[in-house]
Amino acid sequence: MSDEDGCHLCKEDLRDPVSIPCGHEFCSICLKTYWDHADHTGSYSCPQCRVSYNKRPTPRRIGSSRHSTMQRNTESFPPPPPSPDYNYAGPQDVGCDICIGKKHKAVKTCLMCLASYCERHLKPHYESSTFKRHKLVDEIGHLDRQICPQHQKGLELFCRTDQMCICVLCTVKEHKGHDMVSAEQERAEEQQRLGATQAEIQEKIHDRLKQMEELKQAVDSLKNSAHRTLQECEKMFADMMRSIERMQQEMSKLITTNKRAALSNAEGHMERLSHEISDLRRRDNEITQLSRTEDHIHFIQSYHMLIAQTEAEELPTVSVNPYFSFGPVTKAVSEMKQHLNDFSNEELVKVAKSVNKMSFCELDDSKKKRSIKSEEAAMYKSVPVHEPKHRDDFMRYACQLTLDPHTAYRQLYLSRSNRKATLKRDPQDYPDNPARFDSLPQVLCKEPLSGGPFYWEVDWSGEGAAIGVTYRGIKRIGYGDSCRIGYNRKSWSLFCSDSSYSARHNKDQIDVNAPYSSRIGVFLDHAGGTLSFYAVGDTMSLIHRFKASFSEVVYPGYWVWYDSAITLIQM
Repeated sequence: MSDEDGCHLCKEDLRDPVSIPCGHEFCSICLKTYWDHADHTGSYSCPQCRVSYNKRPTPRRIGSSRHSTMQRNTESFPPPPPSPDYNYAGPQDVGCDICIGKKHKAVKTCLMCLASYCERHLKPHYESSTFKRHKLVDEIGHLDRQICPQHQKGLELFCRTDQMCICVLCTVKEHKGHDMVSAEQERAEEQQRLGATQAEIQEKIHDRLKQMEELKQAVDSLKNSAHRTLQECEKMFADMMRSIERMQQEMSKLITTNKRAALSNAEGHMERLSHEISDLRRRDNEITQLSRTEDHIHFIQSYHMLIAQTEAEELPTVSVNPYFSFGPVTKAVSEMKQHLNDFSNEELVKVAKSVNKMSFCELDDSKKKRSIKSEEAAMYKSVPVHEPKHRDDFMRYACQLTLDPHTAYRQLYLSRSNRKATLKRDPQDYPDNPARFDSLPQVLCKEPLSGGPFYWEVDWSGEGAAIGVTYRGIKRIGYGDSCRIGYNRKSWSLFCSDSSYSARHNKDQIDVNAPYSSRIGVFLDHAGGTLSFYAVGDTMSLIHRFKASFSEVVYPGYWVWYDSAITLIQM
């Protein structure tokens, strides 16, 4: 039988065939039963091609010669096929335990019979008094959980002693003497506790929603505060730049006025000297003419007059400073610039400290709190920061650092701004201090770092240098590993040379193969427990990352070899 001669629904020859708008043909009774089943959904589609219709189509009967010929050639009709039933149980349905062969969907489960029934096989439970005490519930697909695995009886009781469901036979031996109640009673009590739990959950939802709203308001306030602060800071910096411009203008005016006064004075002296030179040349000519005269009386009379005039006149001497220049002014401005830089750096560090100490929001987990002794700052744990990828993103966490002269090895020379350290052959005149490294060329920064993320950059040059962080308690006296940054459990470091890197912590040393870079970026997520070193360039290239649980505040620290130097970059 071809698909054209058969019904798609019953897979038999067409009986009383009808067609629908899409052109497919079905048995009249098959199509009616199919769409009767779909009435409750209100969605009608062709059983074969699945074309959908907004309303139930009216089938058209077929009286074609093909079907007439088929009827004439058929001596006797086989019995009509059974009406298709679309209540068969599918993979996700619970099947009737009584149906033989293909099972229908179960609609109820009997907890006494421990069986599930379709509508047809459920009728005895409604019609016979034999089943009137049986308890029917909506169909459930886990009857095995309703049966005692030991006695194969229905679970009806709850043993509070052993906290488990049991059957009646369990009370005779296994749970004899235990505190037992009916499953219904236990359910009622647990239902009350469940209600209390649900009320608690709803209260937590309310609290979380309230915290969410407060956080949203705080975020808006934060944005507004940041916007106002940026505007105010920009205005103040603009005022400071205008003040510097006024100082520049006053300095230019002062130098110009001084130059003009000096030039005017010099021009006056030059004019006077020019007149005096002309007068002296005139007298020189008179003396020359007098020396040539042959009149002795005229010579004697004129001679005495010229000599007397020359001896009576005293010409002032003009002294000139050959070393005069405006160099001292340049030096004074240079010193002012250096003082301004140092002052601005110190103030910027103060600002950065005050900003970093501000906590916008944090997770308060009272069950997991632990106190940590710290003289510098209170530690707090937060969600680890997602480490940035681009330098601009790192710069959001930039911090300003300065070297602490009280910790510097005596042969380490620090710049005036305390941002550069160079190892020299001759010791510096540093005062005694218990915080100073007395035997190793090391120096720490002044600023303690804890809590939030921090980023800074270090330029290094020479034969070798190490960059790292350490707890304050690192030993300062001696040559041992307990003093070396990166060689003990209190410190972590990256050693840099012109040919290699090595990461060091405690007794571990890891050689790192990475491209050479004279500038190293350091990213510390103190709360998240990571310390990362990057080669700074057009792109940020990770050299090494330490993972640690920092239990104290840490200080950036540096080890510098001979003819080498490190410089903290002003961010």
